[in-house]
Amino acid sequence: MARIGLIGIGNVLMGDDALGPYAVKLLEARYELPPEVELLELGTPGADLALHLDGLDTAVVIDTVKLSGAPGEIRLLDKAALLAKRPLLPASPHEPGLREALFALEFHGGAPREVRLVGVIPGAVELEVGLSPAVKAAVPAVLEAALGELAALGAPARRRAVPLVPDLWWEQRGE
Repeated sequence: MARIGLIGIGNVLMGDDALGPYAVKLLEARYELPPEVELLELGTPGADLALHLDGLDTAVVIDTVKLSGAPGEIRLLDKAALLAKRPLLPASPHEPGLREALFALEFHGGAPREVRLVGVIPGAVELEVGLSPAVKAAVPAVLEAALGELAALGAPARRRAVPLVPDLWWEQRGE
C-alpha cells in the first residue's frame, strides 16, 4: 500500500502562515481518510521536515508560498516545479523549507516520488493569531484542492456523517 502524507506546514502564531495547520485540522475534523493517508500537522519543522517526508510515496503539502500575486490566490505546484530553483540557505528557524528538504532527500534517497503543494499567497505574516480575510476565504478551495489531490492518487476521503470540532487550539482565547 502506498504511503501518502497529507501535511500542513506553518507557524500558527504568525497570521496567514497558519494556513497549513488550519487546513489539516479542518480536514481531520470533516473527513475520514483512508489508511494509506497519514495526516501531519507539522508546524514549523525546519530541518526535521526531511525526516517526515522520508519514505513517503507521495506528499500533499498545504502551506503559504512566497510568490507574486494577490493574498488568497492558490498555487498548485508539483515536485518538478519545487525543485526547479536552487535551494536557499536557511535564514530563520522556519527554514529549511520544503524545497530544501526535497533536495536533501533527492541527494541521499528517500524522497517521495510525487509531491503536490497546495500553496496560498499570504497577506499578513506577522505576530498575530488568525488568518486574514483573503486567506480565510481561500480555505474552502484549499480543502477541495487537497481532497482532489488525494482522489487523483486513488485515496479519496469520505465526509464524516457527524463532523468533529476542529482542534484549532491556537485560536482559543484565555480560559
